[in-house]
Amino acid sequence: MSRLQRVRQNLRKAYETGRESVRTARTQQNGNSDADQDFAFEIPPPQVVVDQQSTTSLDDTEVPHSLRIAAAWSWRLIVVGVVGYALLRFIGTISIVVIPLAIALLLSALLAPAVGWLLRMRLPRSLATFLVLISGIAAVAGTLTLVINQFLDGLPELTRNASDGVRKIQEWARTGPLHLSDKQVDQAIDSAQDWINGNTSSLTETGFATAATLFEVVTGALLVLFATFFFLRDGRKLWYFLVRLFPVNARWSLFDAGDASWATLGSYVRATVLVAFIDALGIGLALVILKVPFAFPLAALVFLGAFIPIVGATTSGAVAVLVALVTRGWVIALIVLGAVILVQQLEGHVLQPLIMGRAVAIHPLVVIIGIASGVVLAGIVGALVAVPLIAVLNTGVRRLARRRRPEAPPGPVPDDPVPATT
Repeated sequence: MSRLQRVRQNLRKAYETGRESVRTARTQQNGNSDADQDFAFEIPPPQVVVDQQSTTSLDDTEVPHSLRIAAAWSWRLIVVGVVGYALLRFIGTISIVVIPLAIALLLSALLAPAVGWLLRMRLPRSLATFLVLISGIAAVAGTLTLVINQFLDGLPELTRNASDGVRKIQEWARTGPLHLSDKQVDQAIDSAQDWINGNTSSLTETGFATAATLFEVVTGALLVLFATFFFLRDGRKLWYFLVRLFPVNARWSLFDAGDASWATLGSYVRATVLVAFIDALGIGLALVILKVPFAFPLAALVFLGAFIPIVGATTSGAVAVLVALVTRGWVIALIVLGAVILVQQLEGHVLQPLIMGRAVAIHPLVVIIGIASGVVLAGIVGALVAVPLIAVLNTGVRRLARRRRPEAPPGPVPDDPVPATT
């Protein structure tokens, strides 16, 4: 065989080998096309090559390494701060939409187990969601009606007792350890009246502003109802749609972090409701036993206040103690104070760790800072959503920082009304 024939034979073998490798690659690609039709999560994340060279010019060598690192961190933090500020301004501009959506997410996390139970009973998804939503609205409306009726029935007695309480405070200021004179007491009362008269215009303007925003309140309530319905019915599909908007290599991590965050939100909301119910039951029983008026409205206030950790429970307990002081005297008020402290200690040291567990455990300092920031940014609603938002972000960031892919890719869109828990 001549040299030319050997070269030709080698070229033909190389050509056939290349054709065979192409056919094998196409076969494997066609075989896996159905498995990764929606998500190509099997693609490994790109390898990041770290360049150890920290300077790009001779001038940079004259700058200390620590100063270069500080400058790099500084300009990055400035960029993040500017983006965060712009995001907060944007959220403030569309707060009439963001706040109802946040409340709808909390309600969806609370009602999702009930929808799942009805789906296991072979009810259609839309019917199950509708029944759960209507039942929740009926429960809230009935509770509010009962609270308002009891408050209106006892308002005259509360007003009379409040007047007696003010007189007792005046008498205590004269004869108690303060030893204030009648002139000093009268000056204090006159100062309070002057403050009320001076702020009457602002209070009136606030009332008019509240009346002017009645349309926004009604619109927000309707948006909460519609958003809750669709979150419960199509939440899983909406989450898949959002994940598809991101690059393929990031979908696995986002999907896993989203599922973990949703599980944390659901655990937090359900645990908070259970803890709030136990708080309201304990303080309400104490008020009933001590025959303090407005026991049920005060218990409802404790229940609602428990959704704002630390601050809400303290405020609602203080209101119960003040009502007991005005209506039943300082001895009963001290007993109510002891009951409130006992219930809150039971909540903080037993119920919270036992029910919520370590998955949503947040340091009290972080809770206080979050609530304060929420109040500054969005008032009462900000205080309500601050802690669950911190819990969700804490879980999501920790899950993204694990730097490992989940064990198996998600299958087709399941029948769960919301993202599945992990």
